[in-house]
Amino acid sequence: MEGGNSPSLQLQQLPLATAAVSVQPHTDSFSYKENLIGALLAIFGHLVSSIALNLQKYSHIRLAGSKDPRAYFRTKTWWSGFLLLLLGELAVFSSYAFAPLSLIVPLSAVSVVASAIIGIIFIKEKWKPKEFLRRYVLSFVGCGLAVVGTYLLVTFGPNSHEKMTAENITRHLVSWPFLLYMLVEIIVFCLLLYFYKERNANYIVIILLLVALLGSMTVVTVKAVAGMILVSIQGTLQLDSPIFYIMLVCMAATAVYQATFLAQASQLYDSAQISSIGYILSTTAAISAGATFYLDFMGEDVLHICMFALGCLIAFLGVFLITRNRKKPVPFEPYISMDAMPGMQNMHDKGIAVQPDLKASFSYGALENNDSMPEIYTPATLPIVQEQHGPKGVSAPPYRVLEHSKKE
Repeated sequence: MEGGNSPSLQLQQLPLATAAVSVQPHTDSFSYKENLIGALLAIFGHLVSSIALNLQKYSHIRLAGSKDPRAYFRTKTWWSGFLLLLLGELAVFSSYAFAPLSLIVPLSAVSVVASAIIGIIFIKEKWKPKEFLRRYVLSFVGCGLAVVGTYLLVTFGPNSHEKMTAENITRHLVSWPFLLYMLVEIIVFCLLLYFYKERNANYIVIILLLVALLGSMTVVTVKAVAGMILVSIQGTLQLDSPIFYIMLVCMAATAVYQATFLAQASQLYDSAQISSIGYILSTTAAISAGATFYLDFMGEDVLHICMFALGCLIAFLGVFLITRNRKKPVPFEPYISMDAMPGMQNMHDKGIAVQPDLKASFSYGALENNDSMPEIYTPATLPIVQEQHGPKGVSAPPYRVLEHSKKE
C-alpha cells in the first residue's frame, strides 16, 4: 500500500512544488531580466542627468566669462541640457516600473560619480599639483568604491516582482506593517519639523532627515504610478482607479516639499555636504519604505541581504570620499577697492587689502593729524547735515564733515 501510493502522491505534489518554486526569488529568469532592464534604465538616466546638469553649468560659465548679453535660456547649450535632463528623469521614472524600489534608489550614486568625472574633464576644473593627492586621488578612490558598490547592488538586489495593479497597491497601502511605518514616520517628521521651525535647529542632519522622510514617500508613490502606467500600456487599464490619482497627488506634493527643504539646506550648507549626507539618509529611508510597503526582501536569503547591505555601505563610502574633497565655493564679500579710484595709490600689499596711507588733506579710513590743518577730523561716521548755501556765484559743497575744535 505504501509503495503503491507513493507515485500518486508524487504526482499530486508536483504541481504544488513547482508553484512554490516559481515564486521564490532568484529562480525566475524573467525577474532577472526585469531587474536588469530597471537597473540599466536607472544608470542611463542618472548618467544623462549628470551630463545635462553639467551642460547647463557650462552654459552659465560661458555666459559669465563673455560679453554675450543673452540670457542663459536663450542659448542652445542650456536647452540641450534641459532636454537631456528630461530624458534622464524619464528613464529613471521608467526604471521604477521594472525593478524593485530598494534596487533602484541606491543607483543614484552613479550621478555623483559621473558629476565628479565630468567636472574634471568637461568643465575643466583647475587644480594645482600639490592639491592632486589631497583632492583627486581620494575622489578617484571614491569613484571606484561607488562602482563596486553599484555592482554588488545590481547583483544581489532584491528580486521580488508583482504587477502594480490598483488592487495590489491598495492591499499594500492598508497593510499593518506600512501603517505602523507611516505612524512612526509621521511622529518623527513632526518632531523634526518642530525643532526646525520652532527651536531654530538648523542642523544639516535635521533638514536632510526631513528631505529623506519626504523622499521615501516620493519613491513609493513614483513606483506605484510608474507601475500602473506600465500595466495599463500592457493592456490592463489602471488609470481609471482612484488609487492612481491618490498616488499621483502624493507624489507631486512630497516632491514639492522635498525640493523646498533642499533649497533651504542649500542656502545654509555646502553642496558637497548636502550630496553625501543627503544620499546616505535618503537611500536608507527609501530602502526602509520599499521593504515595508512593497516587501522587497520577502523570501530573500540572509546571504543576499548581507551582500546587498555591503554594497550600500561601499556606495555610501564612495560618495562620501567623492564629495568630501570637492572645492568649497568662496563667498563673495563686496568691498570698495580704493586703488580703482582716480588719484589714489595702490592699497594692496601682496593681495591683502590694507588701509590707505596718504599724506594728503583727505584720506579714507583712519585719518591722520595734518600739521597744515588747524582742526582735527574724526574718522567716525559722516552724519547727514543740511546743505550749506554760500553767497551768490560761489558753489557750495554738497556735503561737509563735522568740524570739532581742539577744545573738544
